[in-house]
Amino acid sequence: MRIRPAPLAQAKFRARISALTQAAVLLLTPAVIAPAGAADLGAQRPAGEVSAYTDWSGGYVGLEGSAGGSYGAYTFGPTTIGGRPVPAFKSGDSTGRSDQGRNATTAVGGLFGGWNWQAGPWVYGVEANIDAANLKRPVPSTLAGFGYADVDPAFNIVRAKTELYGTLRARLGYSFERYLVYGSFGLAGANARFLATYPDLDTGSQNTARRELGYVGFTLGAGVQYAITDHLALGIDYRYVDLGGSRRFGLGTVPGDLGGPVSTRASFTSHQMFARLMWFPDGLRVPPDPDETAPHDPDNGDTGRFSLHGQTTLIAQGVPNFRSPYEGAQSQIPNQTRQTTTATIFLGLKLTDTTEVYYNPEFSQGFGLSRTLGVAGFVNGEAQKAGAPFPKLRSNRYYVKQTINLGGETVEVPDGPNQVATRYDAERITLIAGKFALGDFFDGNIYAHDPRVDFFNWSIWGSSAWDFPANLPGFTQGVYAEYNRPEFAIRAAYTQVPKEPSSDVLDPRVFRRAGLNAEFEQRYVLPGLDQPGKLRLGFFSNVGNSANNREVVTLTQLGAFDDINDAAGATRRPWRKTGGYVNLEQALTPELGLFARASLNDGRTENISFTDVDQSFSGGLSLKGKAWDRPDDTVGIGAAMNGLSPSHRAAFAGGFYGLLIGDGRLNYGTERALETYYALNLTKFVTLTFDYQFIDNPGYNRDRGPAHFFASRLHADF
Repeated sequence: MRIRPAPLAQAKFRARISALTQAAVLLLTPAVIAPAGAADLGAQRPAGEVSAYTDWSGGYVGLEGSAGGSYGAYTFGPTTIGGRPVPAFKSGDSTGRSDQGRNATTAVGGLFGGWNWQAGPWVYGVEANIDAANLKRPVPSTLAGFGYADVDPAFNIVRAKTELYGTLRARLGYSFERYLVYGSFGLAGANARFLATYPDLDTGSQNTARRELGYVGFTLGAGVQYAITDHLALGIDYRYVDLGGSRRFGLGTVPGDLGGPVSTRASFTSHQMFARLMWFPDGLRVPPDPDETAPHDPDNGDTGRFSLHGQTTLIAQGVPNFRSPYEGAQSQIPNQTRQTTTATIFLGLKLTDTTEVYYNPEFSQGFGLSRTLGVAGFVNGEAQKAGAPFPKLRSNRYYVKQTINLGGETVEVPDGPNQVATRYDAERITLIAGKFALGDFFDGNIYAHDPRVDFFNWSIWGSSAWDFPANLPGFTQGVYAEYNRPEFAIRAAYTQVPKEPSSDVLDPRVFRRAGLNAEFEQRYVLPGLDQPGKLRLGFFSNVGNSANNREVVTLTQLGAFDDINDAAGATRRPWRKTGGYVNLEQALTPELGLFARASLNDGRTENISFTDVDQSFSGGLSLKGKAWDRPDDTVGIGAAMNGLSPSHRAAFAGGFYGLLIGDGRLNYGTERALETYYALNLTKFVTLTFDYQFIDNPGYNRDRGPAHFFASRLHADF
């Protein structure tokens, strides 16, 4: 789960809105494709006319890769061992752990090439690819789980490994500006190796059988690509692969044996998300970027009542080996990679001059490392506990916004994500009702607040001891009010809380269980530096269904419960959790900024929404690249230190599993994080970031780590 901050508003030409609207229509309605002869765009435009879209026609080749972003499962059944039936079962889905608690690393990468034809903005073509894979599918259950209680549980039934994929696909897309959005369909093939480790049911001795098979099925997908130069483009490509079922086969004691004591049938489905780099040897006809310095003018005759924007963010992250003498169900696991992807549409409509409505559908796919577990200040701000192996659509925001203007100077607000171009009074009251993230309005910081463009670590871009109410992706429903003047703002929200800790269901009993959050923001100019700054003071008081730390420890020690987690589940009731934070942002120069946060909660009960932190301190610097002639690049460095209350420590030492952490035991130490990143601005709308994090005592456990985390992030605005 992450706080979902509203992206910084960016001025956009109304031509972009029109192009994006047409792209959305492509995805919702059938398209009639012009004859292939119309692909010569030069013949379609008068001499000297500048196209509003890129000409993608011609051949291309490229590289693609997925670091932990491919998920799938084999379905086995019916299966027999020595003529004895075993029920149908699925292999692990490679999303984090096998039954032994070890991680199943996934990586896919390879080559692709294709040819495009283009008729106006419509693009169609064919593409082929071949990818090497390391998709290991551990079996989550053993024979003992199927009623064979007398069999050693170390025996697995069947394991599978896919090493090579290939597809041949047709693509249909729509080009606008430097972008191409497309859908695809076609044939897919793969090889698979199966290995069975099973007992002789008479003697109990271990036997091994193996088999290799080839599969052919179909694939469906969609993607987006962006021309960064006249010859190079970056893209994100999603594919659903269904390799169907196969004839029944046996696993012999030697490869190729058609018989054998193990007999089964296997089918395979997979969701794959790739980052792609492609080269067009004949070049692309790319339109110039629009003038982003020209915001919408409310007085130019255009009512500007509609706003449409979008974003997509892909993060690939890995952790090498680190000290891990033991593991619990919620431990961070060494030697793994994972990938997360989000794509969001920001829709806005101005009903009147003071009334606006907003709606944000969002696709998300993927998991954080170890299924977003094992580190309290988690290392990927885009990872969420509601992760899915396939693109999952949610309506993350829908709210109505009412502004009451109170006079004073007028503020012109340009069109941007979740902001229709408009004009407000500097002194005003803003009222919002609906679904939103509290991070949209609270705990803001221009240097560290949005994991899509700045820091990754939860404890650096947010006040992590602030247990804000939210569902698993980080959103809640309620009302928000703000009084704003040029020199300060006061804001408050009253919202739903989850029914249980780390629950995706919000509690409707808002008069008994709800969250109250308030913040005061002071704006100033620092004497001597003549640079602006902001100081935010936040307070929260949330009532949620949770367990008292001291109570569950005492009940377990007295023997009332064998497992402390059973004690927590049996004793949860409404408890109030209070706390607050201090948040500073200060410009030191026009290019260099300082940020710092401190947050604290009472620590008496388990946290219900965000993460397992009772006190946190963080800070750092953010620097623009003007000094090395890269004014749109950003380099950041930050650090954080997290801690637990004494009663919370005792609970985790007794085997408690919290929102994110739980090693089964605890040798307590403060969790410390260091993060640095470089955001390379490729174009006005595409940024590539490289990130490194060092975590000491992950999950507050001195027995584990330290761990090093490496990541890359591709972010695009539309």
